[in-house]
Amino acid sequence: MEVLFIGMVWLLVFATGSAIGSFLNVVIYRIPANLSIIHPPSRCPRCFHRLGKAENIPLLGWLRLRGKCRHCGVKISPRYPLVEAATGLMFLAVFFRFGTSLETLGYWAFLSWLLALSLIDLDTMTLPHALTKSGLMVGLGFQLIWGYAGSDQAIIPQLMTGIWGAVVGIWLFEIIALAAYVILGKEAMGAGDSKLAAMMGAWLGWKYLLVGSFLACALGAFLGGGAIALGWLDRRQPIPFGPFLALGAALTVFWGELLLQSYWQLFFPL
Repeated sequence: MEVLFIGMVWLLVFATGSAIGSFLNVVIYRIPANLSIIHPPSRCPRCFHRLGKAENIPLLGWLRLRGKCRHCGVKISPRYPLVEAATGLMFLAVFFRFGTSLETLGYWAFLSWLLALSLIDLDTMTLPHALTKSGLMVGLGFQLIWGYAGSDQAIIPQLMTGIWGAVVGIWLFEIIALAAYVILGKEAMGAGDSKLAAMMGAWLGWKYLLVGSFLACALGAFLGGGAIALGWLDRRQPIPFGPFLALGAALTVFWGELLLQSYWQLFFPL
């Protein structure tokens, strides 16, 4: 019975994440197009047929339709179920790491924002201000709630952690962008990257923001350099940095404390 109960909990968490992933698909498609994410309801982008309840079930709806619109036959991108499945797995990973806690709810929201922003940046090379700003505000709200829920109810110090993280994030990347422009003579980083960094700082605080930013730069240099070396990308081709920032932040959520402790032990042993 216990195993059955645990399995049902995992299934519920995955289903919840998949449902959020279905909503993220709407956000990813509509926000860059300046469309409402509320109205109209989900529909075929070609014939505008409104999806029924059975057609709109995460993962299963796409499989039932065999990847095509039931009315006009246009192919539905497999990215839709992949985003739903990825969000479900992401929710499970957070649940396994943090259990039934306030952190779980907060990081579900944070990672959902990061996933949406990453895919939008890959599609359009932009990071919409509406998403980075709202993500920052929700992050500060999370810090407030976390501070209130703590044993010592350190509301103001916890809020200041988020505020300082946001300030460090936006100024750090503004300085990096300015330095890159002076050295290279051209823009090397978009304005949205600094706003995304500010959002990350609001959620993580300035210490873990630095950890996430370092991971993002390391991943960007390794993967971008590797793609150029293999001929997959042209040296002059712009590469969106938002997904690397998001990945660095996600890794920091799970292993930031371990990485920070390892750094201090390596370079500043007692």
